[in-house]
Amino acid sequence: MTVDEILEMWKKDSPIDEIELDTTSMDTAKLHGKYLELLTVAKLQLKRLNLKIASLKKDKWLYYTGKMTKEEMDEKGWAYDPFNGGTKPLKGDMDYYYDSDADIQAFVAKIEYQQTLVETLEEIMNNIRWRHSTIKNIIDWRKFTSGN
Repeated sequence: MTVDEILEMWKKDSPIDEIELDTTSMDTAKLHGKYLELLTVAKLQLKRLNLKIASLKKDKWLYYTGKMTKEEMDEKGWAYDPFNGGTKPLKGDMDYYYDSDADIQAFVAKIEYQQTLVETLEEIMNNIRWRHSTIKNIIDWRKFTSGN
C-alpha cells in the first residue's frame, strides 16, 4: 500500500459521527484492528528492506573492492569496471562511491518511503488509541452546553 492510499482510507475512517457517538465508539475497535494489521505488515516490510540493503551493501563492497566474480557481475547486470577506467580510490574514499551508487540510493529511498509509511500508520494508531477521549469530550461539551 502507498502512503496516499492509507491517507485516503484514513480520511474516510477518521470522521466522528456526532449524531451516533455510540456507534462511532464501538467502531473504534474495528478501526484499531484494521490499522494495526496495516502497521504490522508495514513494519515487517521495513525489516525485510533493511535486511536486503545489508546484503546489497555487501555485494557492492565486493564489487568495488574487486572481489566479485565476472559471473556474479553478469548475474546482477553490473559493469566489469566500477570505476570506468579510473584509478581505484583509497579505502577511506569508498564511502563516496557507496553513497553515490544508484542501486544503494534507490534502496535507501525505498527504506525512507517505508519508514514514512510506518510513521503515518503509527500516528493513525495513536489517534485511534485516544479516540474514546475525543468522544467523551464531545459528550461532556454537550452536557455543559445543555445546562447539565
